Amino acid sequence: MIERILPSAVVSADTTADLCDGPLFPEEEALIGRAVGKRRREFESGRACARRALGRLGVPPVAVTAGPRGEPLWPEGVVGSITHCAGYRAAAAGSLRSVGGIGIDAEPNTPLPDGVLTSVASPGERDQVGLLAGLEPGVRWDRLLFSAKEAVYKVWYPLTGRPLDFEDAEIAFGRNGVFSARLLVTGGPVTGFTGRWHAAGGLLLTAIVMRPLPAGRAGAS
Repeated sequence: MIERILPSAVVSADTTADLCDGPLFPEEEALIGRAVGKRRREFESGRACARRALGRLGVPPVAVTAGPRGEPLWPEGVVGSITHCAGYRAAAAGSLRSVGGIGIDAEPNTPLPDGVLTSVASPGERDQVGLLAGLEPGVRWDRLLFSAKEAVYKVWYPLTGRPLDFEDAEIAFGRNGVFSARLLVTGGPVTGFTGRWHAAGGLLLTAIVMRPLPAGRAGAS
């Protein structure tokens, strides 16, 4: 499903059920520790999707470990992103020769818990959510806004090594499943992103795929 909003330069793998292609690598097992149940199944499925996506790039099975903030660490020359929510797991990857960064997110098409929208959205974004909810009530725009901001973070942090708060990106939804993100922080290699979104099967999916940055503009990895 996630492939619907990804360009041809990006490969992906997804599943609506738990997925395990074999034991985790020892480095991955160290990350998950004593976790059991839902958390372990999500992690195993996400890594299985990641290896399937990497295989479509011609990369043999390798450990996909994690950085200081839990971000997946991909093999040299590859960028990617992993997401999971109830009933869905996905991974996307691309070569640094053609892709500068990837951020994907999946969320259930259900309302955010009470109070969350106020904490993650600006007044203008909340007005936008209210307007769009009246025009297209089948989409939970508050949750979609949250998902878009998650995708922004997932592409921003590996690019810069800098955290980003919800209020640091202003999201605007356009027509035909497109959104833009204006960054309200300074000193980064980019000032914003353009992404795509899709709603189907009770899910909301968002994706941002960056073009490679010109030489000298790349951020910290």
